[in-house]
Amino acid sequence: MAFKLLFLPPLGQPGWPDQLRASAPEVRVVVAEDTESALAEIRDADAVYGTVPLELLTQAHRLRWIQAPMAGPQAGWYYPELIDHPVQVTNMREIFNDHLGAHILAFVLAFARGLQTYVPRQLRREWNTEARRVHLPESTALLVGVGGIGAETARLLAAFGIRVLGVDPRRASAPEGVTELHRPDALDSLLPQADFVICTAPETPQTQGLFSRERFGKMRKDAFFINISRGAIVSLDGLVEALRSGDLAGAALDVYEIEPLPADHPLWEMPNVLLTPHVGGEGPYLDDRRFGVLLENCRRFGSGEALMNVVDKRNWF
Repeated sequence: MAFKLLFLPPLGQPGWPDQLRASAPEVRVVVAEDTESALAEIRDADAVYGTVPLELLTQAHRLRWIQAPMAGPQAGWYYPELIDHPVQVTNMREIFNDHLGAHILAFVLAFARGLQTYVPRQLRREWNTEARRVHLPESTALLVGVGGIGAETARLLAAFGIRVLGVDPRRASAPEGVTELHRPDALDSLLPQADFVICTAPETPQTQGLFSRERFGKMRKDAFFINISRGAIVSLDGLVEALRSGDLAGAALDVYEIEPLPADHPLWEMPNVLLTPHVGGEGPYLDDRRFGVLLENCRRFGSGEALMNVVDKRNWF
């Protein structure tokens, strides 16, 4: 079935429209250069690639599918009118699994071998062999979120002999590497078991502010906290307080409530803290993977098949 797909501005991948025309000639590809042309073209568009604000949605009389350009958009992308609209939304989840899994593993290995202690000493040219280490085959990791990223992380952690517990609201069975899978209401009872608490959950109405000062207090004092998912899930003030009070052994973050993290934020100079600037998902082949999702969903949409990566709009993921 032929259909019209509208690329909305800003077009981050200028070569994609021509690629799509060559790969899926049954799709009528239209590119909107600005808001005015988007308002005109969306009236009879069947599908859209990009972000659809309310002013465009109200003009979309045939719209049945939106391909979001990202895996987990920030709060506000799913507004009430879009949630109530019958249009299906798909996202780009699963394309970052290997890169983020490797980033998490790097944090875990760094903490296990004391690199958060040795690197500052290196900068001071200080020869001191003392550091806390974690014997991984006798350790436990708790994954908060066992989607694609969490499942890949579990596989990597299990290869080092780590016992992996998982918390997830959707997954029905434990993937490879996960010893136990629990519902979210078990989180507080699981926190005291973990040497590493790793947040791989998407930002949803339920996960915003999930890791508060109170929740950090439920973790073991010798445990490490890692977040590579979304900054809004973790209270930075709560984390700083927990680290200062000795309620946590350390933390590693790739995402933050405020980005960029302000230069005067206390986390920059805190001991036992590892920070990276929201680069955990970076790596090769991402544009190819994004285009692959779009192309496959175009094929499915045209043939009336179920789309991949369909979003529960009320939960943003």
